[in-house]
Amino acid sequence: MIIKGKIWKLKDNIDTDVIIPARYLNTSDPQELALHCLEDYDPEFMNKMEQGDIIVAGNNFGCGSSREHAPIALKAAGISCVIAKSFARIFFRNAINIGLPIFESEKVVEECVLGDRLEVNSVEGTIKNLTRGRVYKINPLPKFVQKIILAGGLMEYVKEELGLSSKD
Repeated sequence: MIIKGKIWKLKDNIDTDVIIPARYLNTSDPQELALHCLEDYDPEFMNKMEQGDIIVAGNNFGCGSSREHAPIALKAAGISCVIAKSFARIFFRNAINIGLPIFESEKVVEECVLGDRLEVNSVEGTIKNLTRGRVYKINPLPKFVQKIILAGGLMEYVKEELGLSSKD
């Protein structure tokens, strides 16, 4: 899987309440959640970002409560992937479960800046900074995780494995 997009650079310890404020948790509609993605971090985020953009963040991304709403909001907002120095464990699993690609790389976080364009190859395990001409090695996602993400999340993956269509 190849992912290309422009970077939005965030700090350390972005918690799930920053990703999707708790006041919007009365819905599980992805499109409604997307409208409020990161609005307490940057009220204009959704007006400035474009489909396919990439979040690059520091340590402990997705800390806080264990709600699935946070990765759902990011994915529905059009974020193509998140690259961070580290992720909160439950956020990491929730992101995979809903089909949001996430990668860990200290070098990318340290050396890339807001607006840089990246190309992520999840199979080869590389991230290219197209703006600066640098290539970073990352651990490729395990094949079963790649299949979950390509299917659109764990539920769709299980349906495919069982031979069920998404209409069943």
